[in-house]
Amino acid sequence: MSEYGDFSMGHESGGLEQLHQEAGSEQDYNSQFGVFGQDHSAAESTDFETGRHVEFTGADGSHFESTDYTSYSNDSTESDSVFAAEGSESSHFAEFSGLDALRAQFDTSFAEGTQLSGGDAGLSIASA
Repeated sequence: MSEYGDFSMGHESGGLEQLHQEAGSEQDYNSQFGVFGQDHSAAESTDFETGRHVEFTGADGSHFESTDYTSYSNDSTESDSVFAAEGSESSHFAEFSGLDALRAQFDTSFAEGTQLSGGDAGLSIASA
C-alpha cells in the first residue's frame, strides 16, 4: 500500500457469438381449363299416301276403271358437333435458407482506486 492508498488497473474482454438462421419457402399452383362444346341435331320424317280409284260401267256395257296411288316417305337426319378443350397447368416451388454468423468483441478498460485520509474526525475511505 502506498501513501495514496490502493490503486489498481485492469482490462476485461468479452466476446459474443451468435448464429442467425433464416429459412422460408413459397409454393404456388395454377390450373386453367376451358371447354367449348356445340351440338346440333335435326331430324325430319315426312310420310304421306294418297289414292284415287275410279270405276265406271256404261249402259252399253263398257267398263272403265282407273286407280292412282301415290306413296311418299322421307326420313332424314342431320347432326353437327364441335368440341374443343384447352388447358394449362403450372406449379412453382422455391426454398431459401440463410445463415449469418455474428461475432462481436467488447473491450473494456477500467481504473479504480481507494484513498485513505486521516483527519480530526478519524479515518475515512473515499472511492473515486
